[in-house]
Amino acid sequence: MIDNYDVKDMSLADDGRKRIEWAGREMPVLKLISQRFAAERPLDGIRISACLHITTETANLALTLKAGGADTILCASNPLSTQDAAAAALVEYGIPTHAINGEDEVTYYKHISAALDYKPQLTVDDGADLVATLHTRRSELIKDVIGGTEETTTGVIRLRSLERDGKLKYPLIAVNDAQTKHLFDNRYGTGQSTIDGITRATNILWAGKKVVVGGYGWCGRGVAMRAKGLGSQIIVIEVEPLRALEAVMDGFRVMPVAEAARIGDIFITVTGDKHVIGREHIEAMKDGAILANSGHFNVEIDIPALEKLAKSKRRIRPFVDEYTLIDGRHLYLLGEGRLINLTAAEGHPASVMDMSFANQALCLEYMVKNRGKLEAKVYGVPQVVDKQVARLKLESMGVKIDNLTAEQEKYLTSWEEGT
Repeated sequence: MIDNYDVKDMSLADDGRKRIEWAGREMPVLKLISQRFAAERPLDGIRISACLHITTETANLALTLKAGGADTILCASNPLSTQDAAAAALVEYGIPTHAINGEDEVTYYKHISAALDYKPQLTVDDGADLVATLHTRRSELIKDVIGGTEETTTGVIRLRSLERDGKLKYPLIAVNDAQTKHLFDNRYGTGQSTIDGITRATNILWAGKKVVVGGYGWCGRGVAMRAKGLGSQIIVIEVEPLRALEAVMDGFRVMPVAEAARIGDIFITVTGDKHVIGREHIEAMKDGAILANSGHFNVEIDIPALEKLAKSKRRIRPFVDEYTLIDGRHLYLLGEGRLINLTAAEGHPASVMDMSFANQALCLEYMVKNRGKLEAKVYGVPQVVDKQVARLKLESMGVKIDNLTAEQEKYLTSWEEGT
């Protein structure tokens, strides 16, 4: 079921099960949904192909979908993010999983194709590679698809482009845009896990370092906030004036990347765009600069340019490649430019992914309930779902809130002058 992977190693699967259970302790919202799904079976008989980071948190989502009656198959959305123990455990749970940590590009797309061989009725994606492959090389399968969901900013951008070009063939929900997703997952999850990944890979001291954060969206805000908390001096590079202004108001220095390149100690890209750090910026960097990426794909740093500028390259630590440039300077690329929080660490904390994956599960249920009623468009998460996730999270935390009285409801919806 898993190409190039020995699922006979029962100790690995056992370790994976324990890790999945540990993550599940921090995912109470998903547990509540799983209990309801087991009773109601809203996804009974539905085939789901999911292209996600194969982690312990993802495993809990897959088990929730299984509890709801779905036949789910998984493949990896990033070659370096798969936790092999989690993958082995998923197979033992009866959930086909095509993923192996470190798989090459050919194997990566082979696994995506294997997931699509399942003839999905629902798709779950993180980065839109599954949907893109379905719309191009496997378009004959689209007739069976009810709808799908997309987890991340990069994927939503790609899907909206597909819709804008009139080529999107079925409805999709942008889970990334849920307030209970991007306000927490992107900010607190990416912020903490990115710092964690870089620290594990390098063992650097953050205090006093000039940290250049590429992009001040929710992910960038989170990274900047966490690095500042560790004593770093934060420099933000942005192209959106409102976000740049917000970064200034938050107390950070904002400047063009060409200026930041000359003074930064650590560069972290989280934009979702290509070549945020280009050749001319690499040429300006000082000796010892560290480059890391927490955007979805390994294109934010111009790695081909870095390769051309280097006279030698060596792996100096796990996940750390040292590039020696012609003039003798040394630059350090982490995790081959891929998601450092998943490459060198374990990704977002489970308590954050709890809300993201709760949105995934409820949106898939929504798709099935509204089968045939939705156009081939990218939809936002229904507000009722977003609020339900927030309420369930508060409930799991033992937090109670007030409700508006009838008088207050009327006052807020009236145009008449208040008295």
